[in-house]
Amino acid sequence: MRLNATLRWLKGPCLVAGLLPGLISAAAACDTALLLAIDISGSIDAAEYDLQIRGLAEGLEDPEIVDALVAGQSAISVVQWSGIGAQAVVIPWQRIFGAGDAARLSAAARALPRSFRASETAVGQAIDVSAAQFPAVADCRRKVIDISGDGPENVGFTVGQARQRAEVQGIEINAIAIEDMGVSTPITNFYLRWAVTKGGFVITARGLRDYPRAMREKLLRELTKPAA
Repeated sequence: MRLNATLRWLKGPCLVAGLLPGLISAAAACDTALLLAIDISGSIDAAEYDLQIRGLAEGLEDPEIVDALVAGQSAISVVQWSGIGAQAVVIPWQRIFGAGDAARLSAAARALPRSFRASETAVGQAIDVSAAQFPAVADCRRKVIDISGDGPENVGFTVGQARQRAEVQGIEINAIAIEDMGVSTPITNFYLRWAVTKGGFVITARGLRDYPRAMREKLLRELTKPAA
């Protein structure tokens, strides 16, 4: 009887131990790695920079976005970019396992200093530098670059090739195009034609003051995308 009881006791823990790694792996599976690439070129003044950072921070505080981040065990990183050689990873990959993680990320985003000033707009290089960050989150099912900007590429002129290189790596690219308050959409058209990958999208912000709304809409669309 004692031997049978001991065997039953051993069988229970051993069975749980055998299942536990699989359960942990399933619970910690990362759905989306999302890298936010923010334009801080010379056309972005101090007030406009603050609006972009505020829009990012507020987006990461939005309850629907937080729920989506946590549900997907998402990974988030932030890059600031401008001209040739002017790109910086200002927030390395952060895993969002709970609301506290999202709150800390939002606070970090809100406090971000500006990395560059008075420089040109190298969209292609921004994409290449962003794409180079994804090996660190290879376990994530989807890999997305979310690039925002208020002007077309005016230096380097590698955006088309950079998009192709990202596609080969299985990276999606979406964008926020920051337009003037008028009715024309040259930046939106530029991102659609040259930067966004097949199946991707562009959200148009009518001026920097519309950026927080555009950021929220884009994050929700990216993070709640149905599984393939």
